[in-house]
Amino acid sequence: MPKMKTHSSLKDRFKVTGTGKVKRNKAYKNHLLSHKSGRQKRVLGAPALLAKGDVRRLQQQLANLK
Repeated sequence: MPKMKTHSSLKDRFKVTGTGKVKRNKAYKNHLLSHKSGRQKRVLGAPALLAKGDVRRLQQQLANLK
């Protein structure tokens, strides 16, 4: 049986914390920023944690990331 490979695009999109939680980036922070308020841009810049149900789905793809 071949080794299970990590999904390459997910390596950069998610980071696993020391306690095993998964951090993700928020959407809507890439372009068209001129009409968004400073508060909205500041809140969108902060990392968020992935929901528990989604973490279970990602565990297979992120198997090699610790």
